[in-house]
This record gives sequence, C-alpha cells and structure tokens, in this order.
Amino acid sequence: MDSFLLLLCFLPVSYLLFKLFIVIDQKRHQCCYILDYHCYKPGDDRKISTEFSGEIIRRNKNLGLNEYKFLLKAIVSSGIGEQTYAPEMIFHGRETCPTFEDGITEMDEFLNDSIEKVLDRSGVSPSEIDVLVVNVSMITSLPSLAARVINRYKMREDIKVYNLTGMGCSASLIAVNIVQNIFKCCKNAYALVVTSESLSPNWYTGNHRSMILANCLFRTGGCAVLMTNKVTLKNRAMFKLKCLVRTHHGAKDDSFSCCIQREDEQGRVGFHLDKTLPKSATRAFVDNLKVMSPKILPLTELLRFSIVSFSRKMSQSIDGSRPVINFKTGVNHFCLHTGGKAVIDGIGQSLNLSEYDLEPARMTLHRFGNTSASSLWYVLGYMEAKKRLKKGDKLFMISFGAGFKCNSCLWEVLRDLGDRNVWDDCIDNYPPENLANPFMEKYGWINDEDPSTFKVPE
Repeated sequence: MDSFLLLLCFLPVSYLLFKLFIVIDQKRHQCCYILDYHCYKPGDDRKISTEFSGEIIRRNKNLGLNEYKFLLKAIVSSGIGEQTYAPEMIFHGRETCPTFEDGITEMDEFLNDSIEKVLDRSGVSPSEIDVLVVNVSMITSLPSLAARVINRYKMREDIKVYNLTGMGCSASLIAVNIVQNIFKCCKNAYALVVTSESLSPNWYTGNHRSMILANCLFRTGGCAVLMTNKVTLKNRAMFKLKCLVRTHHGAKDDSFSCCIQREDEQGRVGFHLDKTLPKSATRAFVDNLKVMSPKILPLTELLRFSIVSFSRKMSQSIDGSRPVINFKTGVNHFCLHTGGKAVIDGIGQSLNLSEYDLEPARMTLHRFGNTSASSLWYVLGYMEAKKRLKKGDKLFMISFGAGFKCNSCLWEVLRDLGDRNVWDDCIDNYPPENLANPFMEKYGWINDEDPSTFKVPE
C-alpha cells in the first residue's frame, strides 16, 4: 500500500519535472546568436573624391547656382569623407538613364562577395542554411533577390525564405526579428541575413532640394550576417540577442510622408526627405525607448529616474532642463544608425552620450557614408576593429527608417573581439584630427557668385 501511494506521488512530480525540462530546453534553443558577419567593400575605383563629386553635380543640367550653394552647404556639413563608394553606373556617366541591369549587377556584386566570405570563414555550407532573409528596399526583381541567392548557392528546397522591400534604413533589425521569431519554433538552425540598398536606379537627377539631399548621404554598401540558435555553437558565437523592440508610426500622416519615394514636378523619381523628419524621428525614438528602457536598464536607474521626474513635476521647475535617464547603467556601447551628422548628434544629445560613445557612428559616416540598413554593421565593425568589445559587454543598436520606424535591440558580447574586418586598411587612421572634408576649400567660391552673371564651369 505504501509503495502504491509513493508511486502516486512520484508520477505527478515526474511529470512536472519533465514539463519543466521541456520548457528549459525550449528556452535554450530559442537563443539567437551571431556567428559571424561580413561588410562589403567595393574596389578603390568606386570611391567618390571631391573632384569627382563636382563632376557628377556639373553633369546635372537641371541645377542652378542656388542648388549648387545648397549642395555645397549640405555636403560640407554632412560628415561624409572622400572614401565612400558609389555604384558603377555613376562612373560611366549614366545616372540619368540607369537600366534595370545596373541595379541587379550592383546587387550581384555585393551578394557574391559578402555571402561567400561569411560562409567560408564560418565553415558553414550553403546547404546548411535553414532561414534566408534578404532586405533591399528600393529594387524589386522577379524572381526575387532572395531567389537569386538560393540559385547562386544551390540552397535546400525547404529553406524558409523572406524577401523584404521598402523597409528602409531600419530593415536590418526587422530581419533579425524575423529570425528571432523563427528560432522560437525551429531548433538547431542556421539563418543568413543579407542587407543592402540599390542606388543605381534611384539616383535623383532633378533639382528638388528635399530629393537631391539623398544623393549627398547614401552610398554603396551591404552586409551578410550568419546567425544560429545552436547551443553547441555558443562558444564560437560573437553576440547573443537579449531583446528587440520595434516601433512603427505609419498611422501618423506626417510620419508616413516625412521620408518617402516619389516623383518631382518633372516626373523624376527620387527620395524625399521632409522638414518634419526630425520631429517624426524624435517621436518614434521616444516611444521606442519607453518600451526598451525597462528591458535593459537596472531597477535602481529606473527608480532614480522616476523619483527625479516625479519630484520635478511636483516642484513645477521652470529651469527648462529635463531629467535624463542614464543608459550607460545598462549599456556599454552604442551602435547608432549613420543617417547623417544631425541624426548622430540628436541621438547623442537625447541619451547624453560622450564623443567616445558617438565616435563609431561618426567615423563610419565619414568612411562609408549612409549605407542604409547595413550601416549598423559597419559601426559594429569599427568597434570590433578598435578592440572595444569585451566579453560580457552590452551593445545597444538603434536604427530609423521610412514608415516611420524606430527599431532597437540589445546584444551581449560573448567573447573578446578584435578582428579588423572591413576597416583593416584604414582603422589605424581613425579617428582623424578633424573630419572636415575639402569641398569648401575647392568649391567655396560658389558662395561669392552672382546669379545674374554665373555660368557653369566647363
């Protein structure tokens, strides 16, 4: 009888322990690791020098003196240097009449370089990839770019495929989020995230100021990221995803239209950046941080901020300053989207970051420009090349994109990192003594010209 009662007690306990084991095992296999990543760097023959930039501008017959002055001011204050890259068709003088093949060739160059290198370096065969996410916002092909990758590398028939377009500069973290969700129900999997932008068919040749600005900022680039949830590969992994938050303000009309592809009055397609963009970005950023902060900051900092905010509200302080939450209590490194100097400055001011914190984003903007959704990985590469990333560090990624979207995530560094990666040939020269580009020195005379007598130099 005692044995029977003992058995009755043992069975429920065993069942509960079994269920607990299942839950723990599922949690272990839901982790999201980065095994490796590779940023694309075109050849030196694709670099845009100051002199060549002037030639591109002169080739646009729709520009006048006022547009020249506007572009000079924009380029001088952009934070972009002389070693950024442009698509090949620009160097052939065909920006006014790009072909579909130009865009596809631009993508093939990136895809064939980055995917092959990241897989070779990791020792992973294309046939082992379980999930493929490709995000390129401003070109659509049939078959899709994802299908081109599958065909090129002869991947499996049962691979899970996602081809994202129109997601803008924040698409990288959207792709990571897709992989994160798939990993929750798919054990021991490899995922390949491929992110870039096609500039060839999207170079604006009109004279609308809000649209020629994009030509000053966006440059060629891309990145392939290999991810896994295999627990056995944790010791080889570089980063572990801790949390990810996405904010989308597409329901707000001003946010939706502040960053949009459209035609100008002459029917030329370009990328319009509206004056309401800073306001929309700030609003999305604040809403994103409201959700993210409790996930990544210690309770002591959250309590301190709450008490200070409440005290100021009660005392009705009118000195104009607002309490600032200290993100450095839970974050060691800040990986910011290189949307432009103003974007980097704005985030730095909002989060009370130092120049040391902003250096990776500033240097990436200077060296590679705004490479759209892939820019985060160039910033990450800078941190790694400078040997900043140590085991146990927390890294905060923040990106913005058309829609309007603000996406962010927190990574944990799993081992000391120091590969020179895409920065290998120039990392020792960064940061330079100053980031001033020579555009004003070479073209500053434009500001002294009289519109009534000005002629475009031959």
